[in-house]
Amino acid sequence: MAAKLTVLIPCKNERRNIRPCIESVQSIADELLIADSGSIDGTLDIVREIGDCRIIEREYVNSADFKNWAIPQAKHEWVLVVDADERVPPQLAEEIRRVLADPPPEIDGYWIGRDNHYLGHRIRHCGWNTDDVLRLFRREQGHYQTRWVHAEVEIEDSRTRRLNSAFLHYTTWSTDDYLKKMNRYAAWGALNFRDEQGRKTAGFLPMITRAPLRFLQLYVLRLGFLDGIPGLQVCMFTAFYSFLKQAKLWEMWQAIPQPDPEAERTLAAEAATATIDFARAQREREDAAAARKQQRRAA
Repeated sequence: MAAKLTVLIPCKNERRNIRPCIESVQSIADELLIADSGSIDGTLDIVREIGDCRIIEREYVNSADFKNWAIPQAKHEWVLVVDADERVPPQLAEEIRRVLADPPPEIDGYWIGRDNHYLGHRIRHCGWNTDDVLRLFRREQGHYQTRWVHAEVEIEDSRTRRLNSAFLHYTTWSTDDYLKKMNRYAAWGALNFRDEQGRKTAGFLPMITRAPLRFLQLYVLRLGFLDGIPGLQVCMFTAFYSFLKQAKLWEMWQAIPQPDPEAERTLAAEAATATIDFARAQREREDAAAARKQQRRAA
């Protein structure tokens, strides 16, 4: 018997992505569940215009936390998680349809590859060609690792398979957005170092060697040079990202906080105000006591 599918789309401020993302999954979704974390750019207006979508909303902490909140709210046994910057092409939709027509009882989840794009250009090397994600799974088994970033659904390898078709993933359309994303992910990556490995600082050697070694690995060994200028940029940014994680870990434990002289002035002003208020209240109490005393004498 065919299993029903909830397509879960987490989003925030995805005005340019949300319509093509939804349209790419409409043919396979028995339920479209849009999990929004505070869009203010009209994303939800577009969702409502499209119709046939259920919207849930909550504050965003990190990807794993947000998805773990959203997944149990799916109505159907199987869930497909699709980020707003991803698309399900027809060949992947057809493969998912075949899998769910009679899902094997011994399988709880499916890995799906991603055809990644940078500034609109398909990246076929740079390590981006081996980007698999576990996104199609049984709702009751779908729980993301407790990590700040790069969390994956925790299902035993023996109970998973891999689909042949892939998502289309439009990673970024501008270097400004990509740098903001890298900065955010690097901060979370440093928290992963702290929480999972107990690391309290980054050493000199990792900070000076990891970025160039990472670049050589991606650009030379993983043939990033075959992707031309886009590949060069991807390799350079990824190398910088590896350095940035180390730098943020060092900052977390070693940085000296900037003094805030305005905070000291504020505290002094608050203390002076409190003293004045106390003196005023004391005078009011004394005046009230004197008035009561005078009334008793007059009586």
